[in-house]
Amino acid sequence: MLRPCIRPESRRTLAHYDAHAESFWQGTRDHDVSQNLDALLDTLAGRRSPPFRILDFGCGPGRDLAELARRGHLPTGLDGASRFVKMARAHARCEVLHQDFLALDLPTEAFDGVFCNASLFHVPRADLPRVFAELHATLAARGVLFCSNPRGDDVEGFQGDRYGCFLQLEGWTELFVDAGFTLLSHYYRPANRPRAEQPWLAMVLGRG
Repeated sequence: MLRPCIRPESRRTLAHYDAHAESFWQGTRDHDVSQNLDALLDTLAGRRSPPFRILDFGCGPGRDLAELARRGHLPTGLDGASRFVKMARAHARCEVLHQDFLALDLPTEAFDGVFCNASLFHVPRADLPRVFAELHATLAARGVLFCSNPRGDDVEGFQGDRYGCFLQLEGWTELFVDAGFTLLSHYYRPANRPRAEQPWLAMVLGRG
């Protein structure tokens, strides 16, 4: 059940994704994010026993949910866009929570891992500490959070109808550490390109 959020950052962003859900699926369904999935799963393998209970935070139409299930894990999706929720349930045949990032209602210590691929940057900077604390609380002991976000010079705001928060490694790290996480590793994407051509920052973080 979606808890209503009247914040314009969410309302406009989710309206954009609902309006463009099919084109988003067609444009992203073949994206290869195996490096990101492997970063989460390989780290978890050294800390907990599979199969892993994984929350795909901002699962979109369900591409990565389906892949996680194919690999033998126990994924649950979460998205605030109603069309994405319906598409993900149909595509991945997994449980998908319909929740706004700014109005979460997550179970405590329910997941071994949280996979945030191109999603957390939609949370305004002022709300990140609270959201990170909620994600920390939904992870089991020795759980792992993966996130990939477009990096930027610590700026935020609307780009068209989508809200984005664009931080450097130091900014993201400080917020995660304050929420109780430990930075385990990070890398930039796409691989094997000069840093100026790597707009994505990937981070792997552990819960004690």
